[in-house]
Amino acid sequence: MQKKLSASILGIALIGSSYFTSAQSAGQARQTEAVQAGIPDGTALHHLQQEFEDLRFGMFIHYNIPTYMNQDWPDPDASPALFDPGKLDCAQWARAAKSAGMTYGCLTTKHHSGFCIWDTRTTDYNVMNSPLKRDVVKEYVTAFRSQGLKVMLYYSILDTHHRLRPGMITKADIDMIKAQLTELLTHYGEITALIIDGWDAPWSRISYDDVPFEEIYRLIKSLQPNCLVMDLNSAKYPAEALLYTDIKSYELGAGQRISKETNRLPALTCLPINSAWFWKTDFPSTPVKDPQKLISELIVPLNNAWCNFILNVAPNRDGLIDDNALAALKAIGGQWKNEGPVSALPGGIAPLISSNIAKKQQAESSWSDDMWIMDFGNDDNFSTAWQSHPAVKEPWYEVIFGKERAFNTIAVTPCASRARSTRSVCPAGSSKNSNSVGVGLRSPVRK
Repeated sequence: MQKKLSASILGIALIGSSYFTSAQSAGQARQTEAVQAGIPDGTALHHLQQEFEDLRFGMFIHYNIPTYMNQDWPDPDASPALFDPGKLDCAQWARAAKSAGMTYGCLTTKHHSGFCIWDTRTTDYNVMNSPLKRDVVKEYVTAFRSQGLKVMLYYSILDTHHRLRPGMITKADIDMIKAQLTELLTHYGEITALIIDGWDAPWSRISYDDVPFEEIYRLIKSLQPNCLVMDLNSAKYPAEALLYTDIKSYELGAGQRISKETNRLPALTCLPINSAWFWKTDFPSTPVKDPQKLISELIVPLNNAWCNFILNVAPNRDGLIDDNALAALKAIGGQWKNEGPVSALPGGIAPLISSNIAKKQQAESSWSDDMWIMDFGNDDNFSTAWQSHPAVKEPWYEVIFGKERAFNTIAVTPCASRARSTRSVCPAGSSKNSNSVGVGLRSPVRK
Protein backbone atom coordinates (compact mmCIF):
# COMPACT_ATOMS: atom_id res chain seq x y z
CA MET A 1 0.00 0.00 0.00
CA GLN A 2 1.39 3.39 -0.97
CA LYS A 3 1.31 5.94 1.80
CA LYS A 4 1.09 8.90 -0.58
CA LEU A 5 -2.19 7.56 -1.93
CA SER A 6 -3.83 6.68 1.33
CA ALA A 7 -2.73 9.05 4.07
CA SER A 8 -5.22 11.85 3.39
CA ILE A 9 -8.87 11.58 2.38
CA LEU A 10 -11.29 14.46 1.83
CA GLY A 11 -14.31 12.22 1.36
CA ILE A 12 -15.37 8.58 1.26
CA ALA A 13 -18.46 7.44 -0.63
CA LEU A 14 -19.86 3.93 -0.81
CA ILE A 15 -22.31 3.95 -3.68
CA GLY A 16 -25.51 1.94 -3.42
CA SER A 17 -26.70 -1.02 -5.38
CA SER A 18 -27.16 0.77 -8.71
CA TYR A 19 -24.60 2.85 -10.46
CA PHE A 20 -23.56 4.62 -13.62
CA THR A 21 -19.83 4.15 -13.36
CA SER A 22 -18.02 1.55 -11.30
CA ALA A 23 -14.41 2.67 -11.53
CA GLN A 24 -12.43 5.90 -11.85
CA SER A 25 -8.67 6.30 -12.01
CA ALA A 26 -6.84 9.65 -11.72
CA GLY A 27 -10.08 11.56 -12.10
CA GLN A 28 -11.32 9.76 -15.26
CA ALA A 29 -14.14 7.24 -15.01
CA ARG A 30 -13.87 3.89 -16.75
CA GLN A 31 -16.99 3.39 -18.78
CA THR A 32 -19.48 0.75 -17.65
CA GLU A 33 -22.79 -0.55 -18.85
CA ALA A 34 -25.89 0.88 -17.19
CA VAL A 35 -27.67 -1.65 -15.03
CA GLN A 36 -31.22 -0.40 -15.15
CA ALA A 37 -33.58 1.31 -17.57
CA GLY A 38 -33.64 5.08 -17.58
CA ILE A 39 -29.88 5.56 -17.84
CA PRO A 40 -28.01 6.10 -21.14
CA ASP A 41 -24.94 3.96 -21.66
CA GLY A 42 -21.54 5.60 -21.34
CA THR A 43 -21.04 6.04 -25.08
CA ALA A 44 -24.38 7.82 -25.49
CA LEU A 45 -23.75 10.14 -22.55
CA HIS A 46 -20.26 11.03 -23.77
CA HIS A 47 -21.73 11.96 -27.14
CA LEU A 48 -24.31 14.22 -25.47
CA GLN A 49 -21.63 15.84 -23.32
CA GLN A 50 -19.56 16.53 -26.42
CA GLU A 51 -22.55 18.04 -28.21
CA PHE A 52 -23.19 20.30 -25.24
CA GLU A 53 -19.62 21.60 -25.22
CA ASP A 54 -19.84 22.10 -29.00
CA LEU A 55 -22.69 24.57 -28.40
CA ARG A 56 -20.10 26.87 -26.76
CA PHE A 57 -22.28 29.84 -25.76
CA GLY A 58 -25.88 30.36 -24.65
CA MET A 59 -28.38 32.68 -22.95
CA PHE A 60 -29.57 32.21 -19.38
CA ILE A 61 -32.93 33.93 -18.86
CA HIS A 62 -33.86 34.69 -15.27
CA TYR A 63 -37.47 35.81 -15.55
CA ASN A 64 -40.07 35.10 -12.88
CA ILE A 65 -41.79 36.69 -9.86
CA PRO A 66 -38.46 38.18 -8.61
CA THR A 67 -38.46 40.39 -11.71
CA TYR A 68 -41.36 42.34 -10.24
CA MET A 69 -39.99 42.73 -6.71
CA ASN A 70 -36.47 44.07 -7.28
CA GLN A 71 -35.18 41.01 -5.43
CA ASP A 72 -33.47 37.76 -6.39
CA TRP A 73 -35.10 36.17 -3.30
CA PRO A 74 -38.61 37.68 -3.10
CA ASP A 75 -41.47 37.14 -0.67
CA PRO A 76 -42.48 33.50 -1.27
CA ASP A 77 -46.11 34.44 -0.81
CA ALA A 78 -46.05 37.32 -3.29
CA SER A 79 -49.29 37.55 -5.25
CA PRO A 80 -49.40 36.19 -8.82
CA ALA A 81 -51.03 39.52 -9.66
CA LEU A 82 -47.55 41.05 -9.67
CA PHE A 83 -46.58 39.03 -12.73
CA ASP A 84 -47.99 41.41 -15.34
CA PRO A 85 -45.70 42.03 -18.34
CA GLY A 86 -47.25 44.48 -20.74
CA LYS A 87 -45.16 43.61 -23.82
CA LEU A 88 -43.86 40.08 -23.29
CA ASP A 89 -42.01 39.04 -26.44
CA CYS A 90 -39.97 35.84 -26.27
CA ALA A 91 -39.17 36.29 -29.97
CA GLN A 92 -37.17 39.38 -28.99
CA TRP A 93 -35.15 37.26 -26.55
CA ALA A 94 -34.44 34.69 -29.28
CA ARG A 95 -33.38 37.32 -31.81
CA ALA A 96 -31.06 38.85 -29.22
CA ALA A 97 -29.48 35.47 -28.50
CA LYS A 98 -29.02 34.85 -32.20
CA SER A 99 -27.39 38.25 -32.67
CA ALA A 100 -24.72 37.31 -30.11
CA GLY A 101 -23.88 34.02 -31.80
CA MET A 102 -25.51 32.03 -29.00
CA THR A 103 -26.76 28.55 -29.78
CA TYR A 104 -29.32 27.93 -27.01
CA GLY A 105 -31.40 29.44 -24.23
CA CYS A 106 -32.30 28.37 -20.70
CA LEU A 107 -35.36 29.81 -18.92
CA THR A 108 -36.15 29.80 -15.17
CA THR A 109 -39.39 27.81 -15.23
CA LYS A 110 -39.53 27.89 -11.41
CA HIS A 111 -37.10 29.71 -9.15
CA HIS A 112 -36.63 29.38 -5.38
CA SER A 113 -39.86 31.20 -4.50
CA GLY A 114 -41.93 28.54 -6.28
CA PHE A 115 -43.86 30.49 -8.95
CA CYS A 116 -44.36 28.39 -12.10
CA ILE A 117 -44.38 30.22 -15.43
CA TRP A 118 -45.99 27.37 -17.34
CA ASP A 119 -49.52 25.98 -17.42
CA THR A 120 -49.18 23.45 -14.61
CA ARG A 121 -51.77 21.30 -12.87
CA THR A 122 -49.60 20.83 -9.79
CA THR A 123 -50.26 24.19 -8.07
CA ASP A 124 -52.38 27.31 -8.34
CA TYR A 125 -49.24 29.38 -7.85
CA ASN A 126 -48.59 29.76 -11.56
CA VAL A 127 -48.72 32.12 -14.50
CA MET A 128 -52.24 31.11 -15.56
CA ASN A 129 -53.50 32.78 -12.38
CA SER A 130 -51.60 35.99 -13.12
CA PRO A 131 -52.87 38.88 -15.26
CA LEU A 132 -50.81 37.48 -18.18
CA LYS A 133 -52.61 34.10 -18.31
CA ARG A 134 -50.15 32.81 -20.93
CA ASP A 135 -47.74 29.89 -20.85
CA VAL A 136 -44.34 31.61 -20.90
CA VAL A 137 -42.42 28.34 -21.25
CA LYS A 138 -44.42 27.46 -24.36
CA GLU A 139 -43.80 30.88 -25.92
CA TYR A 140 -40.10 30.68 -25.08
CA VAL A 141 -39.50 27.24 -26.62
CA THR A 142 -41.44 28.20 -29.75
CA ALA A 143 -39.49 31.45 -30.19
CA PHE A 144 -36.05 29.92 -29.69
CA ARG A 145 -36.70 26.98 -31.95
CA SER A 146 -37.89 29.35 -34.66
CA GLN A 147 -34.40 30.88 -34.61
CA GLY A 148 -32.74 27.46 -34.81
CA LEU A 149 -31.66 27.59 -31.16
CA LYS A 150 -31.60 24.69 -28.71
CA VAL A 151 -33.92 24.77 -25.69
CA MET A 152 -32.93 24.15 -22.07
CA LEU A 153 -34.90 24.66 -18.87
CA TYR A 154 -33.99 25.69 -15.31
CA TYR A 155 -35.87 24.26 -12.31
CA SER A 156 -35.38 24.83 -8.57
CA ILE A 157 -35.83 22.03 -6.03
CA LEU A 158 -35.83 24.56 -3.20
CA ASP A 159 -39.33 26.06 -3.18
CA THR A 160 -40.09 28.44 -0.34
CA HIS A 161 -43.71 29.05 -1.37
CA HIS A 162 -44.64 25.37 -1.18
CA ARG A 163 -42.39 24.93 1.88
CA LEU A 164 -39.94 22.57 0.19
CA ARG A 165 -37.22 23.45 2.67
CA PRO A 166 -34.62 21.56 4.73
CA GLY A 167 -36.20 19.17 7.20
CA MET A 168 -39.68 19.69 5.75
CA ILE A 169 -39.66 17.49 2.63
CA THR A 170 -42.52 14.98 2.46
CA LYS A 171 -43.45 12.25 -0.01
CA ALA A 172 -46.12 14.60 -1.38
CA ASP A 173 -43.41 17.19 -2.04
CA ILE A 174 -41.32 14.66 -3.95
CA ASP A 175 -44.40 13.64 -5.92
CA MET A 176 -44.99 17.30 -6.85
CA ILE A 177 -41.40 17.67 -8.04
CA LYS A 178 -41.77 14.57 -10.19
CA ALA A 179 -45.09 15.77 -11.57
CA GLN A 180 -43.70 19.20 -12.45
CA LEU A 181 -40.64 17.74 -14.15
CA THR A 182 -42.88 15.33 -16.04
CA GLU A 183 -44.95 18.24 -17.35
CA LEU A 184 -41.85 20.15 -18.44
CA LEU A 185 -40.36 17.13 -20.17
CA THR A 186 -43.52 15.93 -21.94
CA HIS A 187 -45.34 19.11 -23.03
CA TYR A 188 -42.57 21.16 -24.69
CA GLY A 189 -40.72 18.92 -27.11
CA GLU A 190 -37.05 18.03 -26.94
CA ILE A 191 -35.21 19.60 -24.00
CA THR A 192 -31.44 19.57 -24.50
CA ALA A 193 -30.64 20.00 -20.82
CA LEU A 194 -32.28 20.59 -17.48
CA ILE A 195 -30.38 22.86 -15.08
CA ILE A 196 -31.41 22.11 -11.49
CA ASP A 197 -30.70 24.42 -8.56
CA GLY A 198 -31.33 24.61 -4.82
CA TRP A 199 -30.39 20.97 -4.22
CA ASP A 200 -27.63 19.66 -1.97
CA ALA A 201 -25.92 23.03 -1.87
CA PRO A 202 -24.62 24.50 1.41
CA TRP A 203 -27.12 27.34 1.20
CA SER A 204 -30.20 25.27 0.26
CA ARG A 205 -29.45 22.33 2.62
CA ILE A 206 -31.90 20.02 0.83
CA SER A 207 -29.87 16.83 0.43
CA TYR A 208 -29.87 14.13 -2.22
CA ASP A 209 -31.44 11.93 0.44
CA ASP A 210 -34.27 14.38 1.24
CA VAL A 211 -35.13 14.50 -2.46
CA PRO A 212 -33.56 11.31 -3.84
CA PHE A 213 -31.21 12.20 -6.66
CA GLU A 214 -31.22 8.84 -8.36
CA GLU A 215 -35.02 8.71 -8.55
CA ILE A 216 -35.18 12.17 -10.11
CA TYR A 217 -32.28 11.44 -12.47
CA ARG A 218 -33.86 8.21 -13.68
CA LEU A 219 -37.21 9.92 -14.15
CA ILE A 220 -35.66 12.60 -16.35
CA LYS A 221 -33.76 10.04 -18.43
CA SER A 222 -36.84 7.84 -18.80
CA LEU A 223 -38.84 10.79 -20.16
CA GLN A 224 -36.07 12.24 -22.32
CA PRO A 225 -32.99 9.99 -22.60
CA ASN A 226 -31.01 12.71 -24.40
CA CYS A 227 -31.69 15.39 -21.81
CA LEU A 228 -28.56 16.27 -19.83
CA VAL A 229 -29.00 16.76 -16.09
CA MET A 230 -26.98 19.61 -14.61
CA ASP A 231 -27.19 20.23 -10.90
CA LEU A 232 -25.56 23.50 -9.79
CA ASN A 233 -23.75 21.81 -6.91
CA SER A 234 -20.16 23.06 -7.26
CA ALA A 235 -20.49 25.06 -4.04
CA LYS A 236 -20.22 21.70 -2.28
CA TYR A 237 -18.70 19.01 -4.46
CA PRO A 238 -15.06 18.86 -5.65
CA ALA A 239 -14.12 19.85 -9.16
CA GLU A 240 -12.34 16.64 -10.09
CA ALA A 241 -15.32 14.34 -10.73
CA LEU A 242 -18.91 14.34 -11.94
CA LEU A 243 -20.78 13.87 -8.68
CA TYR A 244 -24.56 13.97 -9.16
CA THR A 245 -24.47 15.85 -12.46
CA ASP A 246 -23.83 15.13 -16.15
CA ILE A 247 -22.00 18.45 -16.57
CA LYS A 248 -19.78 20.18 -14.00
CA SER A 249 -21.06 23.71 -13.33
CA TYR A 250 -19.44 26.87 -12.02
CA GLU A 251 -21.09 30.09 -10.88
CA LEU A 252 -18.54 32.86 -11.32
CA GLY A 253 -20.43 35.36 -9.20
CA ALA A 254 -20.25 32.93 -6.26
CA GLY A 255 -16.50 32.60 -6.58
CA GLN A 256 -16.51 29.22 -8.33
CA ARG A 257 -13.68 28.94 -10.86
CA ILE A 258 -12.83 26.19 -13.30
CA SER A 259 -9.17 25.32 -13.79
CA LYS A 260 -8.58 26.12 -17.45
CA GLU A 261 -5.26 24.29 -17.28
CA THR A 262 -6.29 21.01 -15.65
CA ASN A 263 -10.02 20.52 -16.33
CA ARG A 264 -10.86 17.19 -17.96
CA LEU A 265 -14.63 17.23 -17.45
CA PRO A 266 -17.51 18.59 -19.54
CA ALA A 267 -18.34 21.87 -17.83
CA LEU A 268 -20.55 24.96 -17.75
CA THR A 269 -19.80 28.44 -16.36
CA CYS A 270 -22.55 31.00 -15.76
CA LEU A 271 -22.51 34.76 -15.12
CA PRO A 272 -25.08 37.58 -15.47
CA ILE A 273 -24.42 40.40 -17.93
CA ASN A 274 -25.74 42.77 -15.23
CA SER A 275 -25.01 42.92 -11.50
CA ALA A 276 -27.65 40.34 -10.52
CA TRP A 277 -29.61 37.42 -11.98
CA PHE A 278 -33.09 38.99 -12.04
CA TRP A 279 -33.93 42.41 -13.47
CA LYS A 280 -33.46 45.41 -11.19
CA THR A 281 -34.75 48.97 -11.60
CA ASP A 282 -31.24 50.33 -12.17
CA PHE A 283 -30.38 47.93 -15.01
CA PRO A 284 -31.41 50.23 -17.90
CA SER A 285 -29.09 53.02 -16.71
CA THR A 286 -26.17 50.91 -15.43
CA PRO A 287 -23.47 49.71 -17.85
CA VAL A 288 -23.47 45.99 -18.57
CA LYS A 289 -20.32 43.89 -18.69
CA ASP A 290 -17.89 44.75 -21.46
CA PRO A 291 -18.46 42.60 -24.58
CA GLN A 292 -14.78 42.38 -25.48
CA LYS A 293 -13.83 41.20 -22.00
CA LEU A 294 -16.63 38.63 -22.03
CA ILE A 295 -15.15 37.27 -25.25
CA SER A 296 -11.44 37.37 -24.41
CA GLU A 297 -11.63 36.47 -20.71
CA LEU A 298 -14.53 34.02 -20.68
CA ILE A 299 -16.00 32.68 -23.92
CA VAL A 300 -12.73 31.86 -25.71
CA PRO A 301 -10.63 30.48 -22.82
CA LEU A 302 -13.55 28.56 -21.33
CA ASN A 303 -14.41 26.92 -24.64
CA ASN A 304 -10.76 25.90 -24.96
CA ALA A 305 -11.07 24.11 -21.60
CA TRP A 306 -14.22 22.08 -22.48
CA CYS A 307 -16.42 24.61 -20.70
CA ASN A 308 -19.60 26.03 -22.17
CA PHE A 309 -20.43 29.62 -21.17
CA ILE A 310 -23.99 30.76 -20.43
CA LEU A 311 -24.55 34.50 -20.04
CA ASN A 312 -27.63 35.61 -18.11
CA VAL A 313 -29.71 38.36 -19.71
CA ALA A 314 -32.69 39.33 -17.55
CA PRO A 315 -35.89 40.63 -19.22
CA ASN A 316 -37.53 43.65 -17.59
CA ARG A 317 -41.05 44.00 -16.18
CA ASP A 318 -42.49 44.49 -19.66
CA GLY A 319 -41.05 41.12 -20.62
CA LEU A 320 -38.37 42.65 -22.87
CA ILE A 321 -34.57 42.80 -22.80
CA ASP A 322 -33.24 46.31 -22.12
CA ASP A 323 -31.54 48.29 -24.88
CA ASN A 324 -28.09 48.30 -23.24
CA ALA A 325 -28.09 44.51 -23.00
CA LEU A 326 -29.33 44.20 -26.59
CA ALA A 327 -26.45 46.40 -27.77
CA ALA A 328 -23.89 44.35 -25.84
CA LEU A 329 -25.20 41.09 -27.29
CA LYS A 330 -25.01 42.48 -30.81
CA ALA A 331 -21.45 43.65 -30.13
CA ILE A 332 -20.46 40.16 -28.99
CA GLY A 333 -21.88 38.73 -32.19
CA GLY A 334 -19.93 41.27 -34.22
CA GLN A 335 -16.60 40.51 -32.54
CA TRP A 336 -16.78 36.77 -31.82
CA LYS A 337 -17.18 33.96 -34.31
CA ASN A 338 -18.53 30.59 -33.25
CA GLU A 339 -16.02 28.20 -34.78
CA GLY A 340 -18.17 25.12 -34.30
CA PRO A 341 -17.24 21.96 -32.40
CA VAL A 342 -14.57 22.15 -29.70
CA SER A 343 -11.80 19.58 -29.37
CA ALA A 344 -12.77 16.05 -28.38
CA LEU A 345 -13.60 15.50 -24.71
CA PRO A 346 -11.58 12.90 -22.81
CA GLY A 347 -13.47 9.63 -23.00
CA GLY A 348 -15.23 7.59 -20.35
CA ILE A 349 -16.42 10.41 -18.10
CA ALA A 350 -19.65 9.55 -16.31
CA PRO A 351 -21.35 10.67 -13.10
CA LEU A 352 -21.94 8.94 -9.81
CA ILE A 353 -25.68 9.14 -9.17
CA SER A 354 -26.56 6.77 -6.33
CA SER A 355 -26.82 7.44 -2.60
CA ASN A 356 -23.67 7.52 -0.49
CA ILE A 357 -24.35 4.91 2.18
CA ALA A 358 -21.08 5.72 3.99
CA LYS A 359 -22.20 9.24 4.80
CA LYS A 360 -21.95 9.90 8.55
CA GLN A 361 -21.57 6.20 9.35
CA GLN A 362 -19.30 5.14 12.21
CA ALA A 363 -15.68 5.14 11.02
CA GLU A 364 -12.34 4.02 12.40
CA SER A 365 -8.82 4.64 11.15
CA SER A 366 -5.15 4.65 11.89
CA TRP A 367 -3.85 7.33 14.27
CA SER A 368 -4.63 10.96 13.40
CA ASP A 369 -4.24 14.38 14.95
CA ASP A 370 -7.45 15.75 16.45
CA MET A 371 -8.19 18.08 13.52
CA TRP A 372 -7.92 15.21 11.03
CA ILE A 373 -9.74 12.35 12.77
CA MET A 374 -11.68 9.66 10.96
CA ASP A 375 -15.07 11.35 11.46
CA PHE A 376 -14.08 14.00 8.92
CA GLY A 377 -13.55 11.40 6.19
CA ASN A 378 -17.22 10.63 5.66
CA ASP A 379 -19.01 13.66 7.16
CA ASP A 380 -20.40 14.83 3.77
CA ASN A 381 -18.32 18.00 4.06
CA PHE A 382 -15.58 18.42 1.47
CA SER A 383 -13.94 21.25 3.40
CA THR A 384 -12.87 18.77 6.11
CA ALA A 385 -10.72 15.66 5.78
CA TRP A 386 -9.28 12.59 7.48
CA GLN A 387 -5.50 12.46 7.51
CA SER A 388 -3.39 9.71 9.00
CA HIS A 389 -0.48 10.80 11.17
CA PRO A 390 2.81 10.96 9.22
CA ALA A 391 4.37 8.45 11.62
CA VAL A 392 1.94 5.73 10.50
CA LYS A 393 3.63 3.60 7.86
CA GLU A 394 0.51 1.80 6.62
CA PRO A 395 -2.54 4.07 7.02
CA TRP A 396 -6.00 2.52 7.00
CA TYR A 397 -9.60 3.75 7.10
CA GLU A 398 -12.69 1.73 7.96
CA VAL A 399 -16.43 2.35 7.57
CA ILE A 400 -18.60 0.27 9.89
CA PHE A 401 -22.20 -0.82 9.27
CA GLY A 402 -24.52 -2.28 11.88
CA LYS A 403 -26.24 -4.45 9.29
CA GLU A 404 -25.67 -5.85 5.85
CA ARG A 405 -25.55 -3.20 3.08
CA ALA A 406 -25.19 -3.66 -0.67
CA PHE A 407 -22.84 -1.45 -2.67
CA ASN A 408 -20.70 -1.71 -5.78
CA THR A 409 -18.48 1.38 -5.86
CA ILE A 410 -16.10 3.13 -3.49
CA ALA A 411 -15.36 6.76 -4.34
CA VAL A 412 -12.33 8.30 -2.62
CA THR A 413 -11.56 12.02 -2.78
CA PRO A 414 -7.97 12.74 -1.74
CA CYS A 415 -7.10 15.95 0.08
CA ALA A 416 -6.25 18.79 -2.30
CA SER A 417 -2.86 19.19 -0.64
CA ARG A 418 -2.02 15.57 -1.49
CA ALA A 419 -3.79 14.88 -4.78
CA ARG A 420 -6.20 16.36 -7.26
CA SER A 421 -8.60 13.60 -8.20
CA THR A 422 -11.58 11.57 -7.12
CA ARG A 423 -11.06 7.85 -7.45
CA SER A 424 -13.76 5.22 -7.52
CA VAL A 425 -12.66 1.64 -7.00
CA CYS A 426 -14.33 -1.72 -6.61
CA PRO A 427 -15.10 -2.87 -3.05
CA ALA A 428 -12.09 -3.85 -0.96
CA GLY A 429 -11.02 -7.41 -1.68
CA SER A 430 -12.75 -7.61 -5.07
CA SER A 431 -10.17 -5.78 -7.17
CA LYS A 432 -6.42 -5.38 -7.42
CA ASN A 433 -6.79 -1.83 -8.67
CA SER A 434 -3.58 0.02 -7.76
CA ASN A 435 -5.56 3.09 -6.74
CA SER A 436 -7.22 1.32 -3.81
CA VAL A 437 -6.40 3.39 -0.74
CA GLY A 438 -6.70 1.24 2.33
CA VAL A 439 -10.43 1.51 2.93
CA GLY A 440 -11.72 -1.26 5.18
CA LEU A 441 -15.32 -2.42 5.39
CA ARG A 442 -16.17 -4.18 8.64
CA SER A 443 -18.69 -7.00 8.35
CA PRO A 444 -21.51 -7.71 8.11
CA VAL A 445 -21.24 -6.34 4.58
CA ARG A 446 -22.41 -8.00 1.37
CA LYS A 447 -20.26 -7.05 -1.62
